[in-house]
Amino acid sequence: MMFVNEFTDGIEIDQVLLVHETERRQRRDGGDYLRLQLGDRTGAVVCMVWEELVEVEDLAYAGEPVHVRGRYTIHPRFGPQINLYGLEAAAPGSFSLEDLLDGPVRSVEQMEGEVRELLDTIQEPHLRILLECVFGEDSELWAGYRVAPAAKYYHQAYRHGLLEHCLGVAQAVSAISATFPGIDRDVAVTGALLHDIGKLEAYTDQAPPARQDRIIDLTDVGKLHGEIALGYYRIRRTIEDIEGFPAELAQAVGHIILSHHGALEHGSPVVPCTREATLVHMIDNLGGRLGSFDRLEKELAPGKRWSNFDRVIGGGAFFAERGGAERSDGEEIGKPPVPVREAA
Repeated sequence: MMFVNEFTDGIEIDQVLLVHETERRQRRDGGDYLRLQLGDRTGAVVCMVWEELVEVEDLAYAGEPVHVRGRYTIHPRFGPQINLYGLEAAAPGSFSLEDLLDGPVRSVEQMEGEVRELLDTIQEPHLRILLECVFGEDSELWAGYRVAPAAKYYHQAYRHGLLEHCLGVAQAVSAISATFPGIDRDVAVTGALLHDIGKLEAYTDQAPPARQDRIIDLTDVGKLHGEIALGYYRIRRTIEDIEGFPAELAQAVGHIILSHHGALEHGSPVVPCTREATLVHMIDNLGGRLGSFDRLEKELAPGKRWSNFDRVIGGGAFFAERGGAERSDGEEIGKPPVPVREAA
């Protein structure tokens, strides 16, 4: 087996890949075709299906490993694609899910322990109760929080990604809180841990239990309400059940959730108007962007240190520590090409 990031132009593909997406589209002549996105833990590539669409749809649905035969090509206009020869069900024992599914670098047990350590540093009693409601060992919220993804694609888009992302943001907020005067560390850390709680309802899988760790998609309510509104409402309801929770404290935590995207055009109903909300937004944005570098490096082919153009960072990502070769004309191998679009 070769990983997707090792594919080279013209190589023959005969192996199991995971179906990321299946979409039926219309051709210019009025007929239909299928656009499949197939991949593994290092990346994904598209392929088009022009015949036997119903049979392929019954076989290649999101989250399902399939045996793919075809040729990997890099079209000068449409970019990387697999020219499909055949597609069939993956035989049991012919693949490893560890090769197909991405995941966090640290173990879940280590991250859980670090969350507990961080919770123990919170001094404000009402915030401790709130966090216990969410992160308590027997909490339904915690059961979902520890396995949920942080995104559908751009960063930590895998099982346990939400835990990894929010823990990283909270640890950074905790570390930097003492650097700037006037920041209420307990409020900032609490907001950091809770800022993406709405993703528990916004993201889901619509698959049978056997494939529920392989598919990330938005729920209907996620599309209709958005993760910020869902998160604010969930924490607001939890706070209302805590007797004597100070109104100003509830306001401070709620504002962090509502403003953490930083701008109205990015989905926040309000912009950050407190030190704590500003800090969480900045660290959250940093964590997401650095998470994109992690994703791009995993997708990078061996021997290359430039990624392709990435919309999040606005260019190609450079990884100097990976080394790299140069052509005789001085141009580095792996330098990002001009962005291309796929065939339709």
